[in-house]
Amino acid sequence: MTSNLARLAEIVDDAARLAHEIPQLTSMVPDLTVDDAYAIQALSLARRYARGERRVGMKMGLTSRAKMAQVGVSEMIWGRLTDAMQVEEGGSIAMGRYVHPRVEPEVAFLLKAPLSGAVTQAQALAAVEAVAPALEIIDSRYKDFKFALPDVVADNSSSSGFVVGEWRRPDLDVANLGVVLEADGQAVQVGSTAAILGHPVRSLVAAARLVAQWGERLEAGWIVLAGGITAAHHLAPGMAARTVIQGLGSVSFQVEG
Repeated sequence: MTSNLARLAEIVDDAARLAHEIPQLTSMVPDLTVDDAYAIQALSLARRYARGERRVGMKMGLTSRAKMAQVGVSEMIWGRLTDAMQVEEGGSIAMGRYVHPRVEPEVAFLLKAPLSGAVTQAQALAAVEAVAPALEIIDSRYKDFKFALPDVVADNSSSSGFVVGEWRRPDLDVANLGVVLEADGQAVQVGSTAAILGHPVRSLVAAARLVAQWGERLEAGWIVLAGGITAAHHLAPGMAARTVIQGLGSVSFQVEG
């Protein structure tokens, strides 16, 4: 089975690297489990590390009812962030690097101390150096943007890029802040940071628990994306994407043709 997982990891990695669609893994391996999918994700990212990418954090996924409803699943997932995925604030991305790119607003945490396993909200907050508004670029490589839970997990939980705004002090209350996602200056989604498990810090607590199940920990210096606040919005060539979070600031990027 290990060799099969490695082959599936190669398929997923090539799809992301070359920006092309692939069939759902579960159509090829109907009994693929979520545990298998996390193993595929790890093997796929190992290929990227071997090419020189560096791990810089993790992302939480499906932490809001809107996101769960959008993709038809009901449990949180997570993925890995690398330095190659980070887009400069106010910078641009090339549409040709993606298959089905979408964007969603997030809250980002910067850690000053490691976290792992069962931690309280107070312990999680004590490990935070700063907090910032963020945008995540998600991109499922699966044909027709259709997938089962193991498919999306194997595909790094659809995480393809992220943009972080200006870091703010860690004691800012981010529990229930208004959020607007804009495309070309027009509001396309509105919501509240409370959509992230009722409080974004709960996502950080969950992140420490989830990575520990795979023998990992959240490291000092890492960025943790707490999860999409609203449903994701389709990206298009020439689009300017921006999110504003009440009291936290704004973050933006441009889509090239």
